[in-house]
Amino acid sequence: MDQSPHILVVDDDREIRDLLARFLEKHRIRVTAVRDGREARRAWTNGHYQLVVLDLMLPGESGLDLARWLRTQSQIPIVMLTAMGEETDRIIGLELGADDYVPKPFNPRELLARIRAVLRRSGDQAEARQDPPGSGYRFNDWTLEPARRRLLNPEGVEVPLTGGEYDLLLALVSRANRVLTRDMLLDLLRGRQAGPFDRAIDVAVSRLRRKLEDDGRNAQLIKTVRGGGYVLAATVERA
Repeated sequence: MDQSPHILVVDDDREIRDLLARFLEKHRIRVTAVRDGREARRAWTNGHYQLVVLDLMLPGESGLDLARWLRTQSQIPIVMLTAMGEETDRIIGLELGADDYVPKPFNPRELLARIRAVLRRSGDQAEARQDPPGSGYRFNDWTLEPARRRLLNPEGVEVPLTGGEYDLLLALVSRANRVLTRDMLLDLLRGRQAGPFDRAIDVAVSRLRRKLEDDGRNAQLIKTVRGGGYVLAATVERA
């Protein structure tokens, strides 16, 4: 049985679609490449994918609209392709739950590295995974289960997280009461340094606070450290 990950590439540029299909398939990643939102929806209905590479600048339905629709269907990891300088669209895309972004023009090897990193984080690999005992974290009556990559609220109900949200929370929980700068968090999550206008971490923290019911204006769980970064201010126990 083919265990290669299967990804959906959505880009209206035929050369980019063909380049990515050839390059990624050479590295044992199956690719279905489509040119717009209509074809993407059809492909989504007919296939099963582990990740979506999504260009924000699409004809007709925009990449942002398609990302919104995908989020109503699944928590599948999304890697966005954005033109240089499109910071506003990139931030909106991250707010919608995208897991990473790659600015155009891009190096296919960098995109491959990002795809592999997101797939590792997402836990949506073909191999079955077993849950080792005592592998969770409890904080403020919330439970984070790394083996299953899931978050349970105080009532025991699972709260859906994107891959990026989960990894950010795990980084904070496993280093509770320690200030983590934006650069440190970006390095932990994506293995790269922050640019001077990179708001990816701030956006992810804002989304995570909402899901943890932590008032952003007066956050008590994930606190902002002025000039520093963020800290999870809670007692964490192994579950």
